[in-house]
Amino acid sequence: MRDRNYAILLLVDLLIVSLFLQYGFFVKAPLDVFVGIDVAYADFPEIKRLIDEISSYTNLFVIGSTGITYNVTKLDEACQYIYDKGLYFIFFTERPPRAQWLEDAKRRWGDQFLGLYAYDEGGGRQLDLYEYRPVWEADNYTDARSQFVNSMSGWLNWITMGYTSSLNFPLFTSDYALYWFDYKAGYDVLLAQFGWNYSRQLNVALCRGAATVQNKDWGVIITWTYNNPPYIESSEELYNDLIYAYKNGAKYVVVFDSNENYTQGILEEEHLEALKQFWQYIQDNPRTSDATSDRVAYVLPKDYAYGFRGPNDKIWGLWETDAFSDELCINLGSLMKQYGTKLDIIYDDGLELSNAYEYHKLIFWNGTVYVP
Repeated sequence: MRDRNYAILLLVDLLIVSLFLQYGFFVKAPLDVFVGIDVAYADFPEIKRLIDEISSYTNLFVIGSTGITYNVTKLDEACQYIYDKGLYFIFFTERPPRAQWLEDAKRRWGDQFLGLYAYDEGGGRQLDLYEYRPVWEADNYTDARSQFVNSMSGWLNWITMGYTSSLNFPLFTSDYALYWFDYKAGYDVLLAQFGWNYSRQLNVALCRGAATVQNKDWGVIITWTYNNPPYIESSEELYNDLIYAYKNGAKYVVVFDSNENYTQGILEEEHLEALKQFWQYIQDNPRTSDATSDRVAYVLPKDYAYGFRGPNDKIWGLWETDAFSDELCINLGSLMKQYGTKLDIIYDDGLELSNAYEYHKLIFWNGTVYVP
């Protein structure tokens, strides 16, 4: 009798394991990190194939195409499919979802529906003077900051107009500049972009610093390196970027997947293999607490929205650099060499000199140093 019961239990165990393998519910990463792909094309059969492929080694999916997110039937189908695979998800929008849809989403998908990816690259678009940007002209840096924050806040308030007292879905976006001011405008989570030839260390320091002081969440999205195929970096470089983001405390680690026409993906098998290896890495290397007290913060002048991408970058996209900008860059470069990944960058914006915000040291732009 005991042998028979053992055989039955063994068969049950094997059935459970096979179901986990089939539906992608196998060992998920600890929830101090969300790992996934942002798909910005609308080929749903291909998206389903990709979800099936990655569901065993990711826990997050970003629906990044308005071809799906602006079609309620397609959006419902996509969300349900992702949910059934055991993944968390976010979707991109530039217009407010209906209140009833949001209520239904909360009921149907619960905590697996993480929030809305609202607009894109607000800070970068301002710095590079895109056609659609918050500030066209300003009297001074403070005026520019006020216009930027007020305009972005207005857009985000419009996105959340369907929120009720029972709804409070976080707002996500990605950017490559001015993270501090994005958070001030109302975002809950920012994904710093790893792409092109931008400094990973600099963008982590800016985004992580802004998130730390303003008590927000942050992450990284790995995007294009080239304007033409293959668009994205090699699998080895991708793996290194994933590890870099994880080791530096990113809560969200995402890979962007779309060509320039938003018609198909760009990730090859080698890139998916890098993601799989990264997933195994975080299983084998649980992250220890990311202690702010181990880091130093460099404090920039209030409202000084400089891009730090080179000598031709601008302030708020409206003012040319000057001798002061050069001095800041020299100081910052020296500190980045001295402190490495232990350096954050924040702003002298409401800071209290008697409060180090848990940092080991604050080094101000004017030479003042505060050590608690």
